[in-house]
Amino acid sequence: MLTLALSKGRIYKETLPLLKAAGIEPLDDPETCRKLILETTNPNVRLIIVRASDVPTYVEYGGADIGVAGKDVLLEHPNAELYEPIDLKIAQCKLMTAGRENEAEITGRLKVATKFVESTRRFYADKGQQVDIIKLYGSMELAPLVGLADRIVDVVDTGNTLRANGLIPMEHIADISSRLVVNKASMKMKHAQIQKFIEQVRWAVEERNND
Repeated sequence: MLTLALSKGRIYKETLPLLKAAGIEPLDDPETCRKLILETTNPNVRLIIVRASDVPTYVEYGGADIGVAGKDVLLEHPNAELYEPIDLKIAQCKLMTAGRENEAEITGRLKVATKFVESTRRFYADKGQQVDIIKLYGSMELAPLVGLADRIVDVVDTGNTLRANGLIPMEHIADISSRLVVNKASMKMKHAQIQKFIEQVRWAVEERNND
């Protein structure tokens, strides 16, 4: 049995056509059922539905053989023992700093609100700048508006949410897309099955990008 870890939402929806190309289609929709383990049209493959931030953990520790995770999530697990064989080129966006468009001069240490603590720490450390990082789990745009932080670090797609809250994107940290990740032990124990899956998905990604 091959176990694939996916998260609900955009990544799940954009991964489905790639799975279909590999002959794998879930028998239930996680948006309409409460199941966390989904059987598929391939009796040797099942899907598990987990939080996006937990995908690398499930794969690294063997709860799943393969997973699909955003690069933003993987950057928060810099020491994870994972193979990352394919950039799926889905769920694309950018990890950026953002702040108020007409902000007053900032004195003292910069306060940065984010859920991407590791990426933020590395970004400012590479600049040689000491900052105070405030961890938030959502509604990041609110932090500069109420004086909690001077900047935020978040994923930016269209930038509409930033603009709607009087913020602008500022510094680019990383280009983000979803990646296929593989457990290292599974790659050895189930090599033929996983390698075939990787090749089918890689072909599907190339075909889609050639359209």
